[in-house]
This record gives sequence, structure tokens and C-alpha cells, in this order.
Amino acid sequence: MLDIIEEVTRSGARITATLDALTDLEMRAPSTLAGWTCGHVITHLARSIDAYGWLLAVARTGIEPAPRTDAKSLARTVREGADLRSRLAHLAEDATSMPVERWDTLVTALAGWRHPAWYTLHRCWRELETHHVDLNAGYRTTDWPSTYVTWALDDTITALAALDFPVARVKALDIGRSWTLSPTGPNITGSGHALLGWLSGRALDPPLTSDRPLPVPPD
Repeated sequence: MLDIIEEVTRSGARITATLDALTDLEMRAPSTLAGWTCGHVITHLARSIDAYGWLLAVARTGIEPAPRTDAKSLARTVREGADLRSRLAHLAEDATSMPVERWDTLVTALAGWRHPAWYTLHRCWRELETHHVDLNAGYRTTDWPSTYVTWALDDTITALAALDFPVARVKALDIGRSWTLSPTGPNITGSGHALLGWLSGRALDPPLTSDRPLPVPPD
């Protein structure tokens, strides 16, 4: 688990460095998410990290430490301030101290689906990298580290294949990977960054090659 803890730590350091450079006026500027300022994005991230820490506590002890913040409350708190750096540090401490045998414990996401505790850190990694782009503060999909792109493509395409997403084959030229999704649909080729940007809805006009029109990825 050390590798993913380090990846989350580095991802957190990048986004907090971006925040350190923003003025109060820039924090109130629109993000790329409709209706959200940069401050809204950061507060959403902070509350999500709290939720991930809650899940790790459940996995560690088998006991819910306190009532979990529900979806309505999470939506309300995007209007409030947040300390992202301290929350990330606390999450890293919790992850580092997790007993090895507890990482496979199943926990339940707020949306109701279950996954092993170790996947909590991958969810956090994805959220940090995706919302860093959403800040519209100079961090682009091309800045995503290759380790993140490779993992996120594997994870995203596996999920899309289970949903019968109408794409036959996806090939990431720069990382030497390809995935077969369905017997019908376009064959799509491009860099891993461009492919993940398109699949995550963070690239409006990605430089991809396709033998048919690109379908719209689900939200």
C-alpha cells in the first residue's frame, strides 16, 4: 500500500501548491464546473477526504466512529471554508497506520456501493487529480502523472465495459496499452492523457483518432 499512499501524498502536494499561489479573488473565480467557484471545488474535496478517512476508520476498527456526513450535508458544505492540507495529512497518517490485514475489509461508499478499504485511496487519488484540473488554475490533463493515467484508464475502462459502453477498442500509444470493450463501436487511438481526459469529461476536443464518431462517456 505504500505506493498508493505516496501517490496520494504527491497529488495532494501538487494541488495545495496550486492553492498557495491563488489569491482570494482567484479562489472566488469560476471553476470549470458549472456554478462552482474554485473555493467550492476545494471545499468539496476537503469534505470528500473526511469521508475517506471515515471509511478507513470503519475498516480499521469495524465500528462507525461517528455519524457520516450525508449527501445533503456534503452539498451544503461546499459553501463553507476548508483546510485541505491538514485533512490530507490526517488521511495519510490513518493510511500509514492501517493494519495490513484490514485493507481488504469491505466498506460502503456514500452512494451505497461496496469496495475494499484499499480502494478508498484510489478514489481519493482520482478525485485530487480530476478536481485539480477543474480548478482552471493552470493544471491540465497533460500534467497528470503517467502512473495516474495508466491506473485510471484501467479502472475507468473496466467500469465502462461492464456498462456496455459502445466502444470496440481503445489504444493508448504512449503507454503501450490497449483495451477491448465490446464487439461493436469505434476503434479509438490516442495518448493516455487524451483518452483519460475524454473519458473523464475533462477534455472537450481531445486529439484522438477514431474510425467512427466518439460516443459520449457517462458522467
